[in-house]
Amino acid sequence: MKKLYDWTMSLAASRHAPFALGAIAFAESSFFPVPPDVILVPMTLAEPRKAWLFAAICTVASVAGGALGYAFGALFYDSIGHWLIDLYGYGPKMEALRAFYAQWGAIFILVKGFTPIPYKLVTIVSGLLAYNFPLFLLLSLITRGARFFVLAAAINHFGDPIRDKLESHFGLFVGSLAVIVVAGFALAAKMF
Repeated sequence: MKKLYDWTMSLAASRHAPFALGAIAFAESSFFPVPPDVILVPMTLAEPRKAWLFAAICTVASVAGGALGYAFGALFYDSIGHWLIDLYGYGPKMEALRAFYAQWGAIFILVKGFTPIPYKLVTIVSGLLAYNFPLFLLLSLITRGARFFVLAAAINHFGDPIRDKLESHFGLFVGSLAVIVVAGFALAAKMF
């Protein structure tokens, strides 16, 4: 794990870090299972003065990726969108989802931005159910921005103690993120 930690920190301090961060944030909102926190945390620890820039990159890229996920649901449901919905086990639950979204869609999108429930499911389902696209983008900007800016602020403020803990317990950090992602998928499957 020490080599992985060192590689992550060196990537975080490299000139390619903002691109990698944006790519992961974009992909996570539409099809990729790894959250951008995996690179946002070490990047903010490596370059604390850039915490707000990194949070902004995550936010913009995540919302753009969310628009792609929305497009998967709206335009490509019969092929890509249907496949992803079935992959996550939502195929037979679509009618319950439609009723839920009609009543609670905005709140669900806002709350989801802070939870481990895979955001890509929200983006695809929002497109599939033809949720108001400008409202979807606004809600995504609010919730994803809040998530990434709060995380960046916390890491920026408590950086040294977090860095010390991360250096000595990097395996636990990576394992915890994996558990959170798996728990998010399990929680999402139980919700509908």
